[in-house]
Amino acid sequence: MLISEWRKKVEDEGAKNAVAEVLDKIKQSRLNAFITINEKCIEDARRFDKGELKGRLAGVPVAVKDCITTEGILTTCGSKILHDYIPPFDAHVVERLKAEGAIIVGKTNMDEFAMGTTTETSYYGVVRNPYDLDRVAGGSSGGSGACVAADESVLSLGTDTGGSIRCPASFCGVVGLKPTYGLVSRYGLIPYANSLEQIGPFASNVDDLGLLLEVIAGPDARDSTNAGKEFRYEPKEREGLRIGVIKEMGGNDNVMNSFDQAVELIKAKHKVAEVSMPSFKYALAAYYIIAMSEASSNLARYDGVRYGLSAEKLSSWNEFFSKVRADGFGDEVKRRIMLGSYALSAGYYGKYYLKALKVRTLVIRDFKKALNDFDLLIAPTMPALPFKIGELADPLTMYKADVNTVPINLAGVPSLSLPIFAKKGLPVGMQIIGNYFEENSILSFARWLEREIAEVS
Repeated sequence: MLISEWRKKVEDEGAKNAVAEVLDKIKQSRLNAFITINEKCIEDARRFDKGELKGRLAGVPVAVKDCITTEGILTTCGSKILHDYIPPFDAHVVERLKAEGAIIVGKTNMDEFAMGTTTETSYYGVVRNPYDLDRVAGGSSGGSGACVAADESVLSLGTDTGGSIRCPASFCGVVGLKPTYGLVSRYGLIPYANSLEQIGPFASNVDDLGLLLEVIAGPDARDSTNAGKEFRYEPKEREGLRIGVIKEMGGNDNVMNSFDQAVELIKAKHKVAEVSMPSFKYALAAYYIIAMSEASSNLARYDGVRYGLSAEKLSSWNEFFSKVRADGFGDEVKRRIMLGSYALSAGYYGKYYLKALKVRTLVIRDFKKALNDFDLLIAPTMPALPFKIGELADPLTMYKADVNTVPINLAGVPSLSLPIFAKKGLPVGMQIIGNYFEENSILSFARWLEREIAEVS
């Protein structure tokens, strides 16, 4: 649902009735997109009806991924170990949403600690795809993508560490953006991999996404990774852009057929050429070494003492600590902690972690060179259509599914996933990648392409 459609609905029915209808829809849904529903949002809707809520998103429902802290609302990261954690503060992005009158409808389901591509690692169960309930909605922000696609929220927030916004956006047929690293404050984001992850928006169209990004982006002295920049959505459509098609990013026949259709549309107004990024053949391995290493450090804090899951008093600290983590973490999280600890260990730091950092430098260089030659880069978001639940039976196959998305996070550049031409009744997404802090260039191009696709579909 578009913001404009929601506002018309509120005008006709009142915000209280409209929000109550959304909550009923969530409760009856088979998608499993939400872990927690915020029942207090009805009171916010009443405040809007009384004229007490003001701002750019006044009265608009927004869902928030469950690794972003919300004062007084359960925040679990999709994990048993945080099954009862209620934060005493709001994340920076949530503060900004509330300041603009947004109504937080609930916390969305996700892969445990954002570790996954399908939301199948969530302690609370898999999120189902709105287009086919036997397929996944993508991950790790699967709930945030599915709820927008199914009109269970107008807007949502996700996080993207290696494609976790763009993957669900592609699989659910919505628009999702990973902003430039540092544009959106990470204060209040429960970390997985600090140097890679960013909070970003989901919406049903580009204009709504641009508005949501404008609301959540901005300076925050509490976050040392924040760039201190404001963002204003100012679309300026231009013809004759230099568009680079990334040679190393592809997909299966269904995906490439859809992608090639979109490229033909682009060629009518812009200059399109292929660009090679040689470092990308090493990017997936480098990404997982860096991400798992950072995860092993970040997740050391879950010891059963300060918050979250605890255990009965045991004979020793080591026994207590081990039992809490064994009971509280799922298999994928344990796997990444162990692999990350191994990569950081004294005997293997240089062999794995340091080498991965060198590859990251090469990826950044390739992006800088390509974006010097081209205005924007494009590629398929995901290499395949949405997977069937249980299809990715082993971890390595799941990791390989991220091959088109992880290089963007290594470089920190912005990338948007835009729905293009559906195949077999399932959505397909195109990535549009730009230079650092050039989100307006990406959004402007995506807005034009969105309209062109609508006209021929």
